[in-house]
Amino acid sequence: MNKPLPPADLAAEGDVNLSPLRRAFEQAHVHGETRSLLNADADVFLHQSLSTPCFDALASCDGIWLTDVEGRRIMDFHGNSVHQVGYRHPHVMAAVRAQLDTLPFSPRRFTNATAVALAQKLAALAPDPLGKVLFAPGGTLAIGMALKLARLATGRHKTLSLWDSFHGASLDAISIGGEAVFRKGMGPLLPGTEHAPPCDPSACRFGCGGACNARCAEYLDYVLGREEDIGAVIIETVRSTDVQIPPPAYYRIVRDACDRHGALLILDEVPICLGRTGRMFAFEHYGIVPDMVVLGKGLGGAVFPMAALIARRDLDIAADRALGHYTHEKSSVGAAAALATLEVIESERLLDRSRELGAHALEKLRAVKARHPLVADVRGVGLLLGVELARDGAPARHEAERVMYECLARGLSFKVGQGNVLTLSPPLVIARDDLDAALAILDAALTAVEARAA
Repeated sequence: MNKPLPPADLAAEGDVNLSPLRRAFEQAHVHGETRSLLNADADVFLHQSLSTPCFDALASCDGIWLTDVEGRRIMDFHGNSVHQVGYRHPHVMAAVRAQLDTLPFSPRRFTNATAVALAQKLAALAPDPLGKVLFAPGGTLAIGMALKLARLATGRHKTLSLWDSFHGASLDAISIGGEAVFRKGMGPLLPGTEHAPPCDPSACRFGCGGACNARCAEYLDYVLGREEDIGAVIIETVRSTDVQIPPPAYYRIVRDACDRHGALLILDEVPICLGRTGRMFAFEHYGIVPDMVVLGKGLGGAVFPMAALIARRDLDIAADRALGHYTHEKSSVGAAAALATLEVIESERLLDRSRELGAHALEKLRAVKARHPLVADVRGVGLLLGVELARDGAPARHEAERVMYECLARGLSFKVGQGNVLTLSPPLVIARDDLDAALAILDAALTAVEARAA
């Protein structure tokens, strides 16, 4: 029988579903029809940390809002990072309905105009030399395709990725990932998956003192030189779980190191692509271009599971191999949802909106920090925002979980990352008044938690 992870490992992963605070929240807020549905869910689904059992049951969603079966409305600042254009956007829904009426499925060996149009659009959006595309039903699968292509292109099977990273939950993805709740107790993982410390100024292993000096990037260069046979470096451009934003020098050093040591640079933008950071691709903030970029989550418009690998054109070298070969590889419905999502991002100027509202939210959060000793740091890029909690210089994990449940009770949902970072990822279509209302809920929740601890 599998042994449970130690409490410290669980807490490090964020809002787990095994804590006393979860049970207390349910006792206070879960009743009647919700309780019956949650019991049925727990009875039929395999239990797993972070997922099942759940704490609420939904009846509908629209825009920035979730509505549970008891009619309570919740602003969704989590959304599994799929909701850049909000829920049930009329343009996305219309495109999906129209596709369902004509070509709901496209078998392998056949193409379709919608999938081709999406691939052309993504290739046009990506900077040179990116330009070749493959689709998959999810970001984890697209990461797997990138790993396979890197092996074929370089003749090397070894990779270098970062501790605390997340690239998906499959065995190959957790091999390059760095979160304990996914890796521990899973037995042999992929060989040759080397790891290095992430860019994390608040817990820097290289003594940067809170202001990143890119020594962690120089260490990646060092590892590549010592190992000599690493084929790919895989990094989340901006780590979304706790909003770690590397300085500009970081990626210049990493890009140069990959080029000198013959490794491909694969950037995982599954949760942060398509405007979350205020750019279509987060790497555009850094003035570099990866050899491959992986997109997902929001690509399906909060309707359909859809992911994409965009690679350099000269990496089209696997005509005699199967990199993906997935049943829904060229999904007409998924492509319709994705094309409509990209059209919404452009027509509603959501990249500009993300930058403008993100700057507004960050200013508000700095004022929140000034009022609350529990808040150690606030940071953000676009509408990806992080509020780091600490007490006496140590991560305030228990307090972070309390704040999360206080906010849920007041109608605001978000994720806790790395145990003590409140990660706020609202839809890019959010109204400024709703954004301000959500931040006021957070402010009130912090006040309640600090008063309880006093």
